[in-house]
Amino acid sequence: MTTAVITIVTGRHEHLRNQQRGLLDGTRRPEYYVVVALDDPEALRLTADGPLAGTGCALHLVRVPVDDRLPLATARNVGATAALAAGADILIFLDVDCVPSPSLVDTYTKAVRAQPVPALHCGVVRYLGPEVDAGVVDSVDLLGVPHPARPNLAAGCSADSADWPLFWSLSFAVSDRTWQQLGGFCEKYRGYGAEDTDFGYHAFLAGVNITWLGGADAYHQYHETQHPPVQHLHDIVDNATVFHRRWGFWPMSGWLTAFSELGLVEYSGELDRWMITAPMNTVRTG
Repeated sequence: MTTAVITIVTGRHEHLRNQQRGLLDGTRRPEYYVVVALDDPEALRLTADGPLAGTGCALHLVRVPVDDRLPLATARNVGATAALAAGADILIFLDVDCVPSPSLVDTYTKAVRAQPVPALHCGVVRYLGPEVDAGVVDSVDLLGVPHPARPNLAAGCSADSADWPLFWSLSFAVSDRTWQQLGGFCEKYRGYGAEDTDFGYHAFLAGVNITWLGGADAYHQYHETQHPPVQHLHDIVDNATVFHRRWGFWPMSGWLTAFSELGLVEYSGELDRWMITAPMNTVRTG
């Protein structure tokens, strides 16, 4: 079996290079590295000339056009298609902000090979603080804080779970058969939010649960963000509406409630929909 690491990128070129340095230093390197650039030809050039060039890891560089909103779901599907066409039968999806631990590729590869039933394999994501520059610290020396709501397993440990809302696309792996069974990410989602929630719920309905893995750790590089993510207000409301139409209930309820408390949205019980009620420039984000 052969392994592909797939990442999508627009900007964040230093993060991308640090991810490639991490893959270079891994105890096992992927056979394929697929970079899907969202209208970002510079990311492709930097990858072609980057740390993995000439190492035996085949580079597959794909460009996806962008209109008004980033087609994140489409980009992941395009990356998977490229990996499968190249011959990969294990797909590792890694967010561009994530630096793989030295054991990530090997742990994911062995876990997918050994799994007797379809599963979404998810490693631990550890968050780096703003003081950590992953460009000057070797991946073996990185430390980070795990997400408090997700399992934090030691290397060599695993745990199966049907708690599908905890799935996220920052770092996960699937077999080619599982990917084809699920059909990839729903491309009705545009921009930020809900496409991975949809994927996790669809998998759950299909009887494909999560297997949490220790040893497939990834280190999420710091970047500024907002809480709640008001910069993605329109994407979140639109994508939540798509999810509701598909599955009959609302995702991202915590963010929608937070937006409501800021006076940005309101829920109409009569219409059963969330509506944006204030322009973005009226909000102070600190």
